[in-house]
Amino acid sequence: MSDDIWIIGTAMTPIRRHLDRDVLDLATEASLGALDDAGVTMRDMQVMAVGSQFEPYTFGQDVQKQIGQTGIPLYNVHNACATGATAVRSVLMEIRAGEADMGLALGVEKMTGSSPPYRMAPPKAGKVFEPEGRDGHVIATEGVLGTGQMFGVFAQTGTDYARRHDGVGFEQFAKVAEKNHAHSTLNPLAQYQRPYSLEEIMSAEMLAYPNTLPMCCPTGDGAAAVVLVSDAKLRTLDPDVRRRAVKLSAAVMTTDPYDPSGFAHPDVNTLTRNAADQAYERAGIGPEDLDLVELHDCFATAELVHYDNLRLCAPGGAGEWIDRRAPWRDGELPVNVSGGLISKGHPIGATGVANLYEVATHLRGEAGDRQIEGARVGLTHVIGLGSVCVVHILERGAS
Repeated sequence: MSDDIWIIGTAMTPIRRHLDRDVLDLATEASLGALDDAGVTMRDMQVMAVGSQFEPYTFGQDVQKQIGQTGIPLYNVHNACATGATAVRSVLMEIRAGEADMGLALGVEKMTGSSPPYRMAPPKAGKVFEPEGRDGHVIATEGVLGTGQMFGVFAQTGTDYARRHDGVGFEQFAKVAEKNHAHSTLNPLAQYQRPYSLEEIMSAEMLAYPNTLPMCCPTGDGAAAVVLVSDAKLRTLDPDVRRRAVKLSAAVMTTDPYDPSGFAHPDVNTLTRNAADQAYERAGIGPEDLDLVELHDCFATAELVHYDNLRLCAPGGAGEWIDRRAPWRDGELPVNVSGGLISKGHPIGATGVANLYEVATHLRGEAGDRQIEGARVGLTHVIGLGSVCVVHILERGAS
């Protein structure tokens, strides 16, 4: 009996500062959208997982009150920026264990304004970057989730990489943001949709060298959801559902490795390498087989080092890789065609599911103007607080 797991439905809200909508509005839109996309209802679901870093512990039950209470098992998931991806994994493991054959995974976050009684601790006001024609690019430099710490972690991660490898400096990190802002102009769901020149990015306010403000992800609000089924269940469904199904060939989670020095510091590099290597092995593919990647670019420095950690470029070659535009959508391996967290946005609980939405949409051939033609295999990657990593590999199903 096959243990393959398939995505048959997925949906995502626009990422915005939704000042007129609460977190339940966003959760409901994404959940019902994914069910509609799959051609199923809540009565077909046998398990559900809801990921939201900042909502109360039984927030998932509140979502059920909006979309249908059927008495099924429900997981409420909190795992920093890996929250949404962990919710997906929770449903996947229930199906793989034989406890269910179909389930719904949702990731959602409301990071601007307030939505009582669900908001726990709004971020303190941070610096503001005003893109033309859009609302402020707000960075919470202190407050929830120790965001200020992450500025330092990823600044140091980038500068350490630059110190150890030739051809990596401020300009190479800035080119990551240039790429992602350009990619987002083709994504109608992205929080920001206008390009920024390399000069604009490099001359913007420095937050934590080498990351200037437009090289950092904004806060925002959004939700994404997926419907997962077992291989046996998929074979019983409508031919059109089977045609659009996307296989989850690997789902791997890693956490901090032991550090014999006793120094407690998030190791985003080892986390990612371990997860990626396991995912490639489980899926039976290598990085050379990938057609697109959505990776965790909370800062431009993070994306550049993860080219190397995910084995997308030659060891130590991330600077040369971005210089020759390899990860642009018209390059050899498109990375963050959605605009990434830097420009698409980063509503924390939703991010891991939003990455799956993006890759699945390309593998289905339904990504519109940003479509990567002929895409068959994709990878998603997300890191939570520097201490947990989830990597998924997706493959287009047989027509």
